[in-house]
Order: sequence, then structure tokens, then C-alpha cells
Amino acid sequence: MTDYFVHESAIVDDGAKIGKDTKIWHFCHIMPEAIIGADCSLGQNVFVANGVEIGRNVKIQNNVSLYTGVICEDDVFLGPSVVFTNVINPRSAVNRKSEYMKTTVRCGASIGANATIVCGNDIGAYAFIGAGTVVTKEVPAFALMVGNPARQMGWMSMGGVRLDLDEQGFAECPVDGGKYRMEDGVLAPFD
Repeated sequence: MTDYFVHESAIVDDGAKIGKDTKIWHFCHIMPEAIIGADCSLGQNVFVANGVEIGRNVKIQNNVSLYTGVICEDDVFLGPSVVFTNVINPRSAVNRKSEYMKTTVRCGASIGANATIVCGNDIGAYAFIGAGTVVTKEVPAFALMVGNPARQMGWMSMGGVRLDLDEQGFAECPVDGGKYRMEDGVLAPFD
């Protein structure tokens, strides 16, 4: 008896670690060395490779593949068909498994539908990656990124709202009242 849900069409290999109250939907495949935290939701046709670590309360929409080297911290959102790579210069005839690169999606970050995350580029906490964006470099915490290649267009709050910084570098989220301060090019919440 498990304390998580797996749809009858999904495959969860022996050895995979799945947290309490997680839901794994149609046609998913979870490899034996994957780790998935509690309260997660994996939509239809999600693949989770060996060595992938998924935190608590992560929402993964349909058709997302998480390859070896990907780490998603708590409260991450991955939109439909998000793509992660794990090798910079793949070739079918060249084995590069020893060259897999790590990509970490930090706590609270959201990645929109059809975005591509090139391996080795971490996504900062509470960053927001717009739909269709191609990330080719590190993304700062709270950054709003769009385009191909990704360009920073502003800052986002923990509540998922674009922030308007005043002349002193302060902003308040209209959704949850959270306060933010820019200091030395880094945005951070403060009390």
C-alpha cells in the first residue's frame, strides 16, 4: 500500500522514492533512482530520469521530461512541454553521459509552457520564465525572463505579480503585500 497515487497507465520503477500525497498521472515514467517529494502533481506523459530530485509541492504539467542532472526545489511550477537539456553538444554517435550538466530550479520558480532550459543554467528562486522562452544563462532570483534567447524584462513577486520598483529600488506586491528591495543589483524580500 502506497501513500501516493499512480495512474494504472504510469510506470514507477522499483527503487523510485515518491512522497506522500503525490499524484502521478497517465503515461508517466519514473526511473528507479528518481526522488519526488510530497504533495507533487505530475501530469500526463511526464518522464523523470535517474538522479532527478523533485522537492515538495512541485507541479509538473503534461509532456515534460526531466533528465539526469535536473533538480527542482520546493514549490516549483513547470508548464506544459517544458524542455530541459543535460548535454551541451549532443551527438548520437558520441557517448557523453559523463558530461551531463546539473540544472537547479530554485524554490518557487515558474517556467511557462514550451520554454527550453539549456543545461548548466540555474533558475533563481521565484523567477518567472515566460512561455516559449529559451534560457541560455543563469537566471537571478525574482527575475522575469522572456524571449529567445531569454532577456530579463523585470521582476516578479513571490505572489507571481510583476513588480514596479520605485526610484529607491523598493516595491510592494499588490497581491500579498510582500515588500521587496533592490540592493547591488539583487532583488530580495524584506520586512
